[in-house]
Amino acid sequence: MASRQTALYVKLTLVPMIWGGMFICGHIVAAEMPPATGALWRYVIASVALLFAHLWMQGPLPRLSLRQSLGLILMGATGVAAYNLCFMVGMQTVPASRAALIANLNPALTVLGTACLFGETLTRQRIAGVLTALVGASVVLGHGNPLSILSGQVSVADLIIFVCALSWTAYTLIGKGVLQTLSPLSTTTYAALAGTALLAVAALLMPAPFAAGVLPPKASLLGWLSLLFLGVPGTAVAFVWFSQGVRELGPTQAAVFVNLTPVFAVVQAFILLQERLEWSVATGGALVVAGVWLINRVEVRGGRRPQSVTGLDGKRSPVIWPSSE
Repeated sequence: MASRQTALYVKLTLVPMIWGGMFICGHIVAAEMPPATGALWRYVIASVALLFAHLWMQGPLPRLSLRQSLGLILMGATGVAAYNLCFMVGMQTVPASRAALIANLNPALTVLGTACLFGETLTRQRIAGVLTALVGASVVLGHGNPLSILSGQVSVADLIIFVCALSWTAYTLIGKGVLQTLSPLSTTTYAALAGTALLAVAALLMPAPFAAGVLPPKASLLGWLSLLFLGVPGTAVAFVWFSQGVRELGPTQAAVFVNLTPVFAVVQAFILLQERLEWSVATGGALVVAGVWLINRVEVRGGRRPQSVTGLDGKRSPVIWPSSE
């Protein structure tokens, strides 16, 4: 029993390391492949991996109703197609550490979205967490001067990465309804398949240099290894491990590990990509992480299941876990 619990904690520690590494691999892939084609093949690989994971853990995919199908198509359009197109475009110029911190705004945006759309209570601590995360993001976006955002001095690439957070928030909020009738793994697999189909259309219709068709792109061995990392460990393996942690420890305790994702992303970018750690990234990043931690901590003190447990791509949405316990 003790060895099983130790193995579980090791897996949960590896999850944020893997998800942090996705920004490193995304930077490599974006430098070698057109965004739409790279995003498509990332999810071709991820969809195959998720299908195998589903067969292993839950058997064949369940049949869907029309309402479920429409919800999953919307999830694929937002959290897979839109997110990954923006991710690949943004990662061409935005440093990996910076992108990870901007994308980690997702929990704060999700809290605001659930409050506006579903009437979820905004306690003082949740408001404090949201405001702290937003201030931190403004420090990162403004390169140390949050007021520069008001004067339009934010790069287009940074804004594209911010759209990633908005896309994932939409995915999360749509998933809140879909997951009342489907398991998280079934939802994720179907959304990945829907998003892959939409990415194929984008790869066919978008002009160069944004796309190069649906055939496997030309890239180095490192580029393809990075794409495999995004698709298999980053999507399927980390999801399975995180779902195991949620099932055995509960979503709140599992969320503590996931909050480390941007920290691992910054450290890996510094070591592997030799990215310079600007003071604005360090300061703003600390505020973002603190805000996300505060948002998750509120759920523990209030005795409720968390509606926001992760803020990164890596792949599972904060609100999908309540139905999985």
